[in-house]
Amino acid sequence: MMQHEERPASQRLFWPTMLAVGLHVLIFGMLFVSFAMTPELPPARPVVQATLYQLKSQSQATTQTNQKIAGEQKKTSAPTHETEQLEQKKAEERRVAEAREAERKVAEQKKVAEARKAEQAAAAKKAEQAKKAEQAKKAEEQKKAEEQKKAAIAKKQAEEAAKKKAAEDAKKKAAEEAKKKKAAEEAKKAAAAEAAKKKAAEEAKKKKAAEEARRKALEEKKAQALAELLSEDTGYQQAMADEVGDQVAGNLDDLIERLVSEQWRRPPSARNGMTVEVLIEMLPDGTITNATVTRSSGDKPFDNSAVAAVRSVGRIAEMQQLDRATFDRLYRQRRVIFKPEDLSL
Repeated sequence: MMQHEERPASQRLFWPTMLAVGLHVLIFGMLFVSFAMTPELPPARPVVQATLYQLKSQSQATTQTNQKIAGEQKKTSAPTHETEQLEQKKAEERRVAEAREAERKVAEQKKVAEARKAEQAAAAKKAEQAKKAEQAKKAEEQKKAEEQKKAAIAKKQAEEAAKKKAAEDAKKKAAEEAKKKKAAEEAKKAAAAEAAKKKAAEEAKKKKAAEEARRKALEEKKAQALAELLSEDTGYQQAMADEVGDQVAGNLDDLIERLVSEQWRRPPSARNGMTVEVLIEMLPDGTITNATVTRSSGDKPFDNSAVAAVRSVGRIAEMQQLDRATFDRLYRQRRVIFKPEDLSL
């Protein structure tokens, strides 16, 4: 009976056992995936023990059945556990290898980054040096350009100063030459004026001497005429007096013409062919008392110039040489005619 009861029990436990094995396989697969994905996990305990531990509270029959199943599972799961441990070891080695590979890659990346950083630093240093060199070159070129500019400015200033000095020297020389020329001209003019003055003085002296000689001759002639008038022949005396009077009058007319001509100033409006008649009134001592126009030339400035010339003479002392009768007859009122080309009485 005991054997008869065991067969149905084993049959009743077949499917639960298979279900339990399948469940364990599924759990193992999940654990394998979990181990593969997890870096490090504590060693897994046999699932069978946990399962058996949970079954301790079951009935005795169930306990026996479970013990049989556990025994069978132990036989089955022993190779599986070794496989799992091997797989875990391989996974661990792979993780270590992957970690080492990752570390190696990180180290390589770090090395590459450091090399790149070093290259960048070297390139930056080189660029900085190149920049400094370029700046130094530009500064040198700028300094050289400024020096050249200063030299050009200094040269230009020197040239301008030289030109200015040359111009000033030329101007000074021209001024000196002009001064010398002016001095020479002034000296020449002064010499000419002095010569003209001397010549005029000599001519005046000669003229004065000639007038003095003529006056003396006239006086002598007059004295002789007076002496003859005192002779016994009255007719002869009168003839001689008339002759001497006419001669004296002619000399006085010449004197009046000369004196008036010296005082006359030709106006701009005077033209050849113009004539003006002026009446001169005098006293016996030769003082001119008045001068008036008796026949105009038609040009008032010319008429006025003639009157002004007569009045400017002022007094003709030689009139005192005439006797009163001759003076009253000829020179108390004397008409003169002025012309622009000459002066006629």
